[in-house]
Amino acid sequence: MIPSRALRVLLVTAAVAASLAACQRNEKKEAPAAPAASAHAVEGPLKYDSATPYAKVSLTLPENVLSYPALYTPLYRDEVAKLKEYAEGAQADRTEAGSPEGMPPYEKTIVYGAPIETGRLFSLMRTDFDYSGGAHPNTVATGLLWDKAEGRRIAAAELFADRADKTTVERALCQAVNAAKTKRPGASPVSTTSETWSCPKLKDVAVTLAPGTVPGKAGGLTFLLDAYAVGPYVEGAYYLTLPLAAFQSALSPEYAGEFEGAPAKAGDVTDDLRLKAPAA
Repeated sequence: MIPSRALRVLLVTAAVAASLAACQRNEKKEAPAAPAASAHAVEGPLKYDSATPYAKVSLTLPENVLSYPALYTPLYRDEVAKLKEYAEGAQADRTEAGSPEGMPPYEKTIVYGAPIETGRLFSLMRTDFDYSGGAHPNTVATGLLWDKAEGRRIAAAELFADRADKTTVERALCQAVNAAKTKRPGASPVSTTSETWSCPKLKDVAVTLAPGTVPGKAGGLTFLLDAYAVGPYVEGAYYLTLPLAAFQSALSPEYAGEFEGAPAKAGDVTDDLRLKAPAA
């Protein structure tokens, strides 16, 4: 028979062991799970290249776009389809023309630059370089805006309130155009009354978000004016960043909170953005 004192010691020891085991089980149960891989990211190609005697085509996307499958998947598919169609058209065109000796192949290069991202918006600048014969190539810049909350592309016009007075924004943009023109020898100013090169209308201009001084916020908007938009081809493109104060009153309440602070650089940012574009 076990003495009563020894029995009490055994019972206390067993109770302590059981308590420790229970604590360990609870700790294991309550311990946070290791962070899982993002459920939103996908894997996929970010580049597409093809070259034939008739055409060279390519596409480049930034890695960040993989975080938004609903954007990336149709974007890559549609852009590649356009490039393939272009290459096929180049072959037909060059074959019909007899492929003049010494004429280089057509070329089309599509590049999506580094994204600017806020809590709700994801913005990319798309540059389309196209040489299809002729005196010179053409480059067209457009903006892509993705609403992460709604999972859809939005038009630049949706950044602004429907009934907002946009004349102030257009006036600021016109002033920015003329300020940039003063630094380009021979460039002619634009005006609202000019019969040749007039001030741009907001509805006709592509837009991207501009990086700013406040993390997670856009500091302004960059307006993308291609060659011929406000001057002859020789003047080139004008990419102009306006600060928040220039358009804040016209913003839609839905997107006003995505802007704060000042742009990293205001005014003519053409050269900065051109560095990210394919060379002509």
